[in-house]
Amino acid sequence: MRKVFNIPGGIHPAENKHQSTGTPIAVAPIADTLVIPLSQHIGAPAKPIVELGDKVLKGQMIGMATGFVSVPVHAPSSGTVSAIGLHPLPHASGMSGQCISITTDGQDKWIEHTGVSNYAQLDKTQLLDIIRNAGIAGMGGAGFPAAVKLAGQPDKPIKTLIINGTECEPYITADDMLMRERSDQIIQGIKILAHIVEPEEVIIGIEDNKPEALAMMRQAVAGEQMEVVEFPTKYPSGGEKQLIQILTNKEVPKGGLPADIGIVMQNPGTATAVYRAVVHGEPLISRITTVTGEACEIQQNYEVLIGTPMSHLLELAGFKTGEANRLIMGGPMMGFALQDFAVPIVKTTNCILAPSQAELPEADPEQACIRCGMCVQACPVSLLPQQLYWFSKGKELDKLKAHNLADCIECGACSYVCPSNIPLVQYYRSSKAAIREHEADQQRAEHSKARFEAREQRLLQEQEAKEAKRRVRAEAAQKAKAAKLATIESATNEDAPDNKDDIIQAAIARTAAKKAAAKAESVNDDPVQAAIERAKAKRAGAPTATETPEEKITKLEKKLATAETKFAQAKEAGSDKLDAFKMGIDKIGLQLAAAKAQLNEQSPSDDPTESEPIGEANDAIARAQAKRAAGNVADTPEQQLEKLKKRLAKAREKLALAEADNSDKLDAFRLSITTLEQKIADAEQALSENAEN
Repeated sequence: MRKVFNIPGGIHPAENKHQSTGTPIAVAPIADTLVIPLSQHIGAPAKPIVELGDKVLKGQMIGMATGFVSVPVHAPSSGTVSAIGLHPLPHASGMSGQCISITTDGQDKWIEHTGVSNYAQLDKTQLLDIIRNAGIAGMGGAGFPAAVKLAGQPDKPIKTLIINGTECEPYITADDMLMRERSDQIIQGIKILAHIVEPEEVIIGIEDNKPEALAMMRQAVAGEQMEVVEFPTKYPSGGEKQLIQILTNKEVPKGGLPADIGIVMQNPGTATAVYRAVVHGEPLISRITTVTGEACEIQQNYEVLIGTPMSHLLELAGFKTGEANRLIMGGPMMGFALQDFAVPIVKTTNCILAPSQAELPEADPEQACIRCGMCVQACPVSLLPQQLYWFSKGKELDKLKAHNLADCIECGACSYVCPSNIPLVQYYRSSKAAIREHEADQQRAEHSKARFEAREQRLLQEQEAKEAKRRVRAEAAQKAKAAKLATIESATNEDAPDNKDDIIQAAIARTAAKKAAAKAESVNDDPVQAAIERAKAKRAGAPTATETPEEKITKLEKKLATAETKFAQAKEAGSDKLDAFKMGIDKIGLQLAAAKAQLNEQSPSDDPTESEPIGEANDAIARAQAKRAAGNVADTPEQQLEKLKKRLAKAREKLALAEADNSDKLDAFRLSITTLEQKIADAEQALSENAEN
């Protein structure tokens, strides 16, 4: 006989279990519409894989798992998918969630399904896949996916498999009746679980207030390597950590899991679902649910399809709406009131409690805490409920965490014994939600901070890279500038005159040449005058170096050849500047003829360095003056006006290009355009006056 241990605290509320154990488990008829929530478990909700109007069969997968901690959902009966969308869920907040609605056809036709006759031939991974694909989640608590819990961790071998047949909360008898009527299925399911986790021992824990279940389970385990352990009734001995302490005297570490100490726990309903999935190939589409309370004429347990509206089940039980003060899913200690009777049965619905006002009256008004300490004595987790209450009222979240609020199992024992009728559990639930929200805000803030710091670091790196490139460019420009200055200085030193007077004369000549060139550029409206000014500029800037007639002739011949080549290219390209090229060729030809004549005549000159440039300038001046005279004779006022307009159009094009290049000669271009516009206006006025005369 295994020794059992006691747990701290605990209470003994009225059990009220006999009302629903007098009749066998009944099979509930199929409802006209089944509403299957996609999230009936802890973890990621399932994803719909059917569409509106699809025909489905019983056992067909209609929602696939979307993560490791997730399970699929299946059609509980055959019919047509009539809706996919939000529907009220069995939740304390009355929230809605994504659901798939099926309008049943009454045929209850199964998909093709087969089980495994000899599961011992399958390895652990294959069995876990069957359990996962069958959509099995824990049916006695929060609905944790069974396959995830059974998979365990390689570095944490399982020594003990515990089947929790305690069912300590008042009114609930679903597991009790299951153990009485289907103990053989439970044992077969336990054997499959043991084959997966390979424990050293298997323990089935049952409270001593269930003698019929104890007898049937002991009979079923005969000859098996399992042990049925009976222990005294106390609430909440059915809590996972509490039952482990009772059966093994081990405590789950703070913040840890039973697997950390080599223990896995399942309940009889989950073991039965595993048996049906592996041996018969049936997914989890139904469960045993207790319907009880004085507002129901018939109080018993039903095997009901998942997704059945609670209103349908209450109608079977003869629910009297006028006598019920509320509808509770679960028991009176840890259950919660439902806002809508149309919410569906889910995988964790072990009880529907419809008490009358006399049976379960509304709580008396909350009064001030008298610091009696009864809540401390009742707490099965050895917390300080009174301190947690004050911290909850003061919203002191840090102190709540320091006083281990997370260890509270929300059993309600403290609220049950409180003489001031303080709903302590409600305060704790609210504070837990506030802590979760605060921690989520902190995580979001940390994430935002990390993103901001990463962005700042990236911008800083980009700025440093830009600065480094700028420094490289600046150094390269400085070196290029220094090299250019050195070249200019070297050239200047090589070409510099030997004496001071020559230097001064050279500077005067360069200044005069620049002034003459500037003057020539400013006279853009008169090409003849511009040519004269350019010739004068050339005369003013004539070189002082000595050039022999032979050298000059060679130079002019090269220049003439180049001009003729450019003329040929312009002609081939269809340029409109052929006349200008011809004038240039003629000019160079005249200069070449003059140079050759000078060489032939060998005429002396007082200053050979100036004679040739001066002669060329005089020739250019003479030709420009002749051209002006010829132009004045040939062009009519209308032709002159047309030429002015063409020059204005070209001047504007040059201004546009200069603006695009951000040239430093914009003012000169604009002045030229203004001058041309004025001349055009004067010419048009003159023509108008001539016409009137």
